[in-house]
Amino acid sequence: MELDKLPQFTEYEPRLSTWWVDNDFFKPNTNSTKKPFTIILPPPNANAPLHAGHALYVVEDILVRQARMEGRPTLFLPGTDHAGIETQFVFEKKLAEKGRSRLDFDRETLYKMIHDFVHKNRGIATSQLKRLGFSLDWSREKYTLQDDILKTVNATFKQMHDDGLVYRDERLVNYCTHCGTGFSNLEVDHKDSIGKLWHINYGPITIATTRPETIYADVAIAVNPHDDRYKDLIGQTATVPIINKKIPIIGDEAVEMDFGTGALKITPGHDVTDFEIGERHGLDRISVIARTGNMQNVPEFLEGMFPRQARKATIEKLTEVGALVKEEVYEHSVAICYRCKNVIEPLLVPQWFIKVESIVEKVIEKLDAGEVQVFPTRFDKDLRRWLETAPDWNISRQIVWGPRIPAWYNLTENPLIEVTFVDKNGKNVTGVYNDIKEDYSIDEIRNGLQSLVAPVNTPYVTEPPTPGAETTSLQNPYLQETDTFDTWFSSGQWPLTTLGFPDSDDYKMFYPTTVIDTMWDILAFWVMRMLMFGVYKTGEVPFEWIHMHSRVVDGKGAKMSKSKGNVVNPLEIVETYGADALRFALMFGIAPASDIPLGDEKLVGGRNFVTKMWNVSRFILGHTENIELPTEPPSGLTEDDKSIIEKYNTVLSKVSSIFEIDDADNADKFQFSRGLDALYDFMWNEFASVYIEQTKDRLAGDDTQSAQAALWTLMTVWTNSLKLLHPFMPFITEEIYQHLPTKNDESISISPWPERL
Repeated sequence: MELDKLPQFTEYEPRLSTWWVDNDFFKPNTNSTKKPFTIILPPPNANAPLHAGHALYVVEDILVRQARMEGRPTLFLPGTDHAGIETQFVFEKKLAEKGRSRLDFDRETLYKMIHDFVHKNRGIATSQLKRLGFSLDWSREKYTLQDDILKTVNATFKQMHDDGLVYRDERLVNYCTHCGTGFSNLEVDHKDSIGKLWHINYGPITIATTRPETIYADVAIAVNPHDDRYKDLIGQTATVPIINKKIPIIGDEAVEMDFGTGALKITPGHDVTDFEIGERHGLDRISVIARTGNMQNVPEFLEGMFPRQARKATIEKLTEVGALVKEEVYEHSVAICYRCKNVIEPLLVPQWFIKVESIVEKVIEKLDAGEVQVFPTRFDKDLRRWLETAPDWNISRQIVWGPRIPAWYNLTENPLIEVTFVDKNGKNVTGVYNDIKEDYSIDEIRNGLQSLVAPVNTPYVTEPPTPGAETTSLQNPYLQETDTFDTWFSSGQWPLTTLGFPDSDDYKMFYPTTVIDTMWDILAFWVMRMLMFGVYKTGEVPFEWIHMHSRVVDGKGAKMSKSKGNVVNPLEIVETYGADALRFALMFGIAPASDIPLGDEKLVGGRNFVTKMWNVSRFILGHTENIELPTEPPSGLTEDDKSIIEKYNTVLSKVSSIFEIDDADNADKFQFSRGLDALYDFMWNEFASVYIEQTKDRLAGDDTQSAQAALWTLMTVWTNSLKLLHPFMPFITEEIYQHLPTKNDESISISPWPERL
């Protein structure tokens, strides 16, 4: 079969990606008796285009395609993520463009609007994944907000609650008043900032603080008990200026004697260290910054201000009353929201927590037993550190877009619950139910509900109340918790939910999965949580291997970011160079878990390799028209023939060893670049540049036996080399394979992995 003069990748790549899916080549062969091989796709955002990092799904696809060719029941399961705060943040920006805000809508209306927005754009990632050629079984596609997945997520919460692992507490959380939600420590960025350190007179003692606007929430002054300057003051009182409030002076070893004045104002409602000191000394907690970001419980002249405004006004007042001693320049790190980049406020907010200690201990036991392994091995230490230091997990977020925590409160029995809702006239109302119940019915509150805040000790039920169809609100006074699950609570169960835990055939066959591949930056966010849920729910780890892949950087080695303007769209690359060239550039010459500079030079190199393979194939196929191709190895193989066969066998061993991940002594496992480098050198240099030149005279000569031996060697070695290359560069290898007279299978993707010749 004749090949066109040039490889038209813009034609055959989209055609083949559709053909593969339409012919079910990527469905697992469940009749095979070999050990199953499973990878669950880390779910991209359902409504956003792929970025350069997603192109590294190629690592998973290489592993999957090779396993499929080995005849293993191979499942590469796709799915997309609702992406909680990420998606809501994008949607709120669109609302802002129209002069609207999330506060204009009740939560059900806002949820439906975001749902429709996601649904409209949900196919973006899916179509791009197909275009990149990832061999996913689309008949099993999942989405994190599917009913069956939510059922499992909620059941896990109920199980943990019944096991005594769930609790509510009012603790300091990293709160973004702009996004309106709390975040875990892992989700907070930090930036260096030049600010000021103000020294303020509290009577017998002077303190130093970066936050004078919170002095109204001070409950004590703490000094180090070993500090000779202040030993005699412990047990006495100080006076908070402006409000003239008496507070005790206490001793605590957490105070750094060489910071500021060595005296620390204790504000448990707005500082993590102060909160811990307050816990040890039984101090009150006062909040002067509301979740809206406005000042509260402060002197009248500050009411409603934002912290930055209140800081300026407080400094002016301190100067006026003679309490400001001095100010100095101070360099420090400021916590900022990883989404909107506004300053994070430590706020006291009732939150849901999971006790993790007992679960983490079991995960570490699995690591110690070698039931799950990490590659590269240096990340094993990082994973253990995260596990060993993991605090109880704050699983609640104050956003609309995501699964609501399945807990219900009885309003009439707990009238101190604060509700925020849009009333029947479209007005925003916030109030404690006990204060507003005469003016608003439960139905009106429920229909317009935006959020609720229940005191920490409020009783709740974990099964939804099920009144009859004719019941009234008085008979059903329940409101569901408005906090949603932290996105990692649902995605942490991804290997379970996608496989249909606990009863499906897929779960029974493909769990535990084989490899989870991701970048090291979410080792603690996601991988650790999947291990925790897998061990907690099943007693088994969710995957045998944790593979940390590389990071894509620009051609100059800089991290990609929108602000730098160096973000690469993988689909634009594909249209210019082809998907195979992109895959080549991501794998060629790359050390494990290193930076991948993605520049034109490597992409051109990948495209040139595609062209080289095409030309070699045209040369070989051109000789099948006048030379009969033997069906069996012919006699009369020359030393050149035997030499190229032996070199092929060497390359076969090198490439195959990459995939022998169960061999503890195999140092080549996961060394994808070594395999691709070896194939590139063999196919371009040893085969095309040397061996083909050695055979040209034989193919054109009169010695039929010699010509047949040369053609058989050319075709056999080339066909098998294409099979070895297929996991790395699937499109060009498939397109050529379809033109080969030696083709024995409908698709190269399901042909057997090559053997020695």
